[in-house]
Amino acid sequence: MKMHRILAVATAEIVNSVFNDHKVLDYELANAFGANPKWGKRDRSFIAETVFEVVRWRRALSFLVGSDETTALCAAQWVRMGFDLPEWWSYTGATAETIKARETELADQPRTIRESIPDWLDALGAEELGDAWDSELAALNQRTRVYLRVNTLKTTRAKAIEWLATFHIPATEVPGLPDALTLLPGKTIPKSVRMDGRVEIQDGGSQMIAPLLDPQPGERVIDACAGAGGKSLHLAALMHNEGQIFGMDIAKRKLLELERRAKRADAGKMIKSRAITPTISTDYAEVADRLLIDAPCSGLGTLKRQPDLKWRLTHEQIDKVRSIQAELLRKYTAMLKPGGRLVYATCSILPSENRAAVDHLLSQGGFSLIKECPVSPASTGYDGFYAAALMKDPV
Repeated sequence: MKMHRILAVATAEIVNSVFNDHKVLDYELANAFGANPKWGKRDRSFIAETVFEVVRWRRALSFLVGSDETTALCAAQWVRMGFDLPEWWSYTGATAETIKARETELADQPRTIRESIPDWLDALGAEELGDAWDSELAALNQRTRVYLRVNTLKTTRAKAIEWLATFHIPATEVPGLPDALTLLPGKTIPKSVRMDGRVEIQDGGSQMIAPLLDPQPGERVIDACAGAGGKSLHLAALMHNEGQIFGMDIAKRKLLELERRAKRADAGKMIKSRAITPTISTDYAEVADRLLIDAPCSGLGTLKRQPDLKWRLTHEQIDKVRSIQAELLRKYTAMLKPGGRLVYATCSILPSENRAAVDHLLSQGGFSLIKECPVSPASTGYDGFYAAALMKDPV
């Protein structure tokens, strides 16, 4: 297979910005595609696949090609993809034949090389997860499918499958998740379809969080770290659009997106956005029948979708989010009524961000554990999540 020079150069530039300028991969791709509207579907696919896989397998590719240079890493990935390296692509490193030959040696390399992870992060994962780290890390290096949540306020799962088929998008039901669909590997849905409001892109693991809160129609629910509102929308559907949901966040742009999504989903009257202020926990003291704290975290459970995260993360950042998690559990639980239900959740697989935070809350008194729901990428194929449901002691 042959490559186009302009696409190869653009790909290397994006990779370089991710590695050397610490840019977010998704944003860099989106910016590049927006600046080059003439690139076709095949062009964008070539660039996206190369960038994601180079970022995902950075250290493994470096071993294969014998170089850390961006141009060499791209060359090694293109060999893996079956392309013939053109004469005009200049890089310092092994030839295509040597790259192919070294593939057989990769399995014998240290885990940091074969699974392509920073030394410090590998050590942390092994320390916290023990033998399970091997399988979880391998699972987090696999490409993920697109999962959809059917918005039952607008349609049923069966009708959603039929509707997607009219756009030539085959979708199948996901066992164990009543509102979930999955697409074929490598497939996604166009923005025009997403904007309809009948389906939302939401990982299978993420779809396990809102049901754990067990929200009932007519209740007041607070989503204390709502972001753009994926779980708020799920809660609205579970409550049959009856009751009130306060979606809170510190970022105004996320709250605006939450409002737009709620309106599309026919949940605009039920979901109300609230900007987080220093007095938010006292302003809403004992307001919520149910409280979701989907806390800021390392995001390690999302490495399938965000492979660049492992190169941007630092030990200091993880220490910081642990402190934030403890502070949220200490402060925001004041918004929950006595006898109410709390769900604490993260998209991390590290026990220090998960059960350790819950145990600390339990040690303070006032709460009892109802149920835990860890989501293992190795066991499920989903992103990694953790959630625990707790009850606030009645007065």
